Amino acid sequence: MGSKNKRKRFKENETFSHVIQPSREDLLTNDFALKGHWHNRFFGNSGDLVLELGCGKGEYSVAMAEMFPMKNFVGVDIKGARFWRGAKTAQEKNLSNVGFLRTQIELIDKAFAPGEVSEIWITFPDPQIKYKRTKHRMTNPDFLEKYRSVLKPGGLIHLKTDSEFMHGYTLGLLQGLGHEICYAHHHVYNNPESPSLVTQVQTFYEKQYLAQEKPITYICFKLHP
Repeated sequence: MGSKNKRKRFKENETFSHVIQPSREDLLTNDFALKGHWHNRFFGNSGDLVLELGCGKGEYSVAMAEMFPMKNFVGVDIKGARFWRGAKTAQEKNLSNVGFLRTQIELIDKAFAPGEVSEIWITFPDPQIKYKRTKHRMTNPDFLEKYRSVLKPGGLIHLKTDSEFMHGYTLGLLQGLGHEICYAHHHVYNNPESPSLVTQVQTFYEKQYLAQEKPITYICFKLHP
């Protein structure tokens, strides 16, 4: 994507009322007005709040918002030029139950209050295979603690990835830490018992992976208290 196109998307994001772009300072100083108030100040209802972390183009956030109008969805990503597509689609479809937050994933506990989130989706994250990149894996112990801090007790976390490494790493970590694995499969499209939501919604990159006949893995889990 050219720099001119990126600037155009950044500028259009600023016009979207459903795109929130707090400064890092606002989040770190606990001066973010929506923390603990997403339901009443942003969505205007008490529906469950679902996050898509590293949302990319926002396909899951938008698709789930259409499928579950009584729930609220927030796509979180630092790359505003990328989630512009989801924000634009949400506006075109007049969806009032989806928004986008531009920030780093490690700051979600600064953007959401304890127990404010009902569910989390992690869709096709960078597996960060090199050992020195372990701290950046989105299911490492530090990130899991971040998720626990904003989730309601018993809240579900979903990991969908084409990376067998990420799938295996996460399964081993969850088992080692004693967390509850609700469902896991190494190739959801070859399993007729896969949850329908996992196969009904496909991201831009997922379609490319499927065209290459790469297996798509999925884990649904809960963090123990």
